[in-house]
Amino acid sequence: MSLPPPAFSDIAKASNDLINRDFYHTVAANLEVKSKAPNGISFSVKGKSSHEGSTSGLIEGKYVEASAGITLTQSWTTTNVLNTKFELDNQIAKGLKAELAMDFVPSSKDFGAKLNLAFKQPNFHARAFFDMMKGPTANIDAVLGREGWLVGGEAGYDVQKAAITRYSLAVGYTVPQYSTAVTATNNLSVFSAAYYHKVNSEVEAGAKASWDSKGSNNVGLEVASKYRLDPASFAKAKVNDRGIASLAYNVLLRSGVTFGVGVSVDTQKLNESAHKVGTHFEFSG
Repeated sequence: MSLPPPAFSDIAKASNDLINRDFYHTVAANLEVKSKAPNGISFSVKGKSSHEGSTSGLIEGKYVEASAGITLTQSWTTTNVLNTKFELDNQIAKGLKAELAMDFVPSSKDFGAKLNLAFKQPNFHARAFFDMMKGPTANIDAVLGREGWLVGGEAGYDVQKAAITRYSLAVGYTVPQYSTAVTATNNLSVFSAAYYHKVNSEVEAGAKASWDSKGSNNVGLEVASKYRLDPASFAKAKVNDRGIASLAYNVLLRSGVTFGVGVSVDTQKLNESAHKVGTHFEFSG
């Protein structure tokens, strides 16, 4: 039986992950601690320090009742925002996941509520996101898939204004060894083309080109690669058209302990302080 295609935002996921994930220079330091209790409750603490000196973080607890398809997640951030998310998967209808996400700011008494729906069937994946407190607004996307081909669209709608606020289109082709995707976002004004290639079990490569038709005539280009050094470590590298080169290294130091380090160098400004270094620690148990 055919599997559901990816969500609209994931049509170019393989290339986007290769180009954007695990490059640790974007923050000065990042720490993540995860633990799971025998009764299925998991906890996580996340914190990061930016290059500008500011810090942020959150503490999160999650309870999963797999037999009933229920997941409850609650978190508290250092900006004093309380988040609660309730998920019900495959209970209302087969292939349907409903999610209610709420946030509350005690200091200002601001309250937000969103209802998200995802429906998966063979060769079809649709999602709807409703912001109940702002507008209200709705964002809906859908993807059709067949024999590796993917075609999807996205639209935003403001109920109060009775107007479409945004729309996007995407086409992709995915097989285990490689994938390609062409997207047109921001009301079909920003175009991008990306590819990902799993060369072998150790080497991955990819690239992405993008052009904003309402901006300059220049095309942005990023090229990235990943090399698995051994079962416990890998290295990544990328460079873009502006001459910014990034390197990253990730290693599993021991069971449950991961360390990552990354550096970004502006090759056009080698004598200036435009370079960045970041670290990442993750502990899980």
